[in-house]
Amino acid sequence: MRKVCTADPAENPTLDILRAGTYHWPSPRSETRPSPPLLTSIFLDRPMAKRRSSTSKADRQPSPPKASSARRKAPRTGSKRPGTPSGASEPGNAVIGQSGGPTAVINQSLVGVLEAARTCGFIDKVFGARHGVAGILADDLIRLDNQSQAVLEKVALTPAAALGSVRKKPTREECLAMFETFRKRDIRYVFYIGGNDSAETANILLECARAERYSLKVFHVPKTIDNDLKITDHCPGFGSAAKFVAQAFMGDNLDNRSLMGVKINIVMGRHAGFLTAASVLGRVHEDDGPHLVYVPEAVFNERRFVADVKRIYKQRGRCLVAVSEGIHDQRGKTIAEKIVAQAERDAHGNVQLSGSGALGDHLAGLVRKALPGARVRADTFGYLQRSFAGCWSDSDAKEARMVGQAAIGFAASQQSGTVVLKRAAGKRYRCTAGLAPLKKVAKFTKVMPANFLNKAGNGVTKAFINYAAPLAGKLHPVGRLRGI
Repeated sequence: MRKVCTADPAENPTLDILRAGTYHWPSPRSETRPSPPLLTSIFLDRPMAKRRSSTSKADRQPSPPKASSARRKAPRTGSKRPGTPSGASEPGNAVIGQSGGPTAVINQSLVGVLEAARTCGFIDKVFGARHGVAGILADDLIRLDNQSQAVLEKVALTPAAALGSVRKKPTREECLAMFETFRKRDIRYVFYIGGNDSAETANILLECARAERYSLKVFHVPKTIDNDLKITDHCPGFGSAAKFVAQAFMGDNLDNRSLMGVKINIVMGRHAGFLTAASVLGRVHEDDGPHLVYVPEAVFNERRFVADVKRIYKQRGRCLVAVSEGIHDQRGKTIAEKIVAQAERDAHGNVQLSGSGALGDHLAGLVRKALPGARVRADTFGYLQRSFAGCWSDSDAKEARMVGQAAIGFAASQQSGTVVLKRAAGKRYRCTAGLAPLKKVAKFTKVMPANFLNKAGNGVTKAFINYAAPLAGKLHPVGRLRGI
């Protein structure tokens, strides 16, 4: 069962962060091709093994390291290799996996981990697990460290999981079986890119490693379009999805203004409404939609919903509505579950709420009854908002790359954990990377704080816009004729 945490993203997470990173950069003013942040800034003031070169430059492309013939063969068990100083980064190989719903920038994190691992000095070979833990279980791995930088840059700009993803919660027995792959491949570092459930998987794997007394560092690299991970200010993947949702609503608002009626759009968000709330970021004029926003953080009442739509429709002759897939009644039962007789669940026990269109059709039916003759339509965004090619936030792409690189930096001095983002105070947007315990993120869900919602529960506040706008970045410009 996942726990819901009502935490303000702006609050200081210092107590939960083991060590803050040092890299930061301002909110972008234009949407340019994202470039990786400097690796040296991630490693600043952090003890680590000998670097491969002391004359590296910011624009130099790293080359795959050659395996050392003098390296000792890894022992089958044991918490440390013979001759490894306490606290030092033990030499070995690494595996990277991707898990959960893909995003537009998840491969930026993959490339970030890989390019930092190739130059860190304590990781030899880097493997990629096809379809996450399923690939580790089956020893279905590919070499990543011999990929060219040109290929990696294209992959970084490609949406969805390049290694393939998975929704699988491994049992203890399956985790123990993975150690056969680890021993065979001499894997001492695991980097798992994913959301809440992926953090839980990483934590299970770490606990098994400790029980087996196998020397293994496990790092969760965050990604999720839902923006619902605890401790971190925001999640890589959210900014790009937020940009997609905002621009989709910009277009739908113009369509709705051209052919007036009621339009209802269902957006992803099981427990957290951040992505649905992002629909307001594209508003330019006072009459722009969405005019109503419903998120899981507020109790949904069908009668109030119909009354709200009727009021806006009477005022403006049209109404554009944003609705989270996870809206629920006063008893906590989601509206989608109530109208779907056989609800499908995944391996983590989550009900499948997206893709059927049933919720949108149900809400549209309520409006049609209340507004006979009105043009009423509904759409479910579904998977389109996750991996829409060519639509990414520049800040999101850079931060996704950064958390991947930071994971390697933390591997040099920390035991294990989850990489988090911390927003610096001040008007100018800046962000740093930190590390938090896996158990602080696994199975928890962060929801929107109360000050992001209006009192009526049908809209969001300026506080949310200030929070989310730098993450989505610059949106497509739109114009309006004078007198129209």
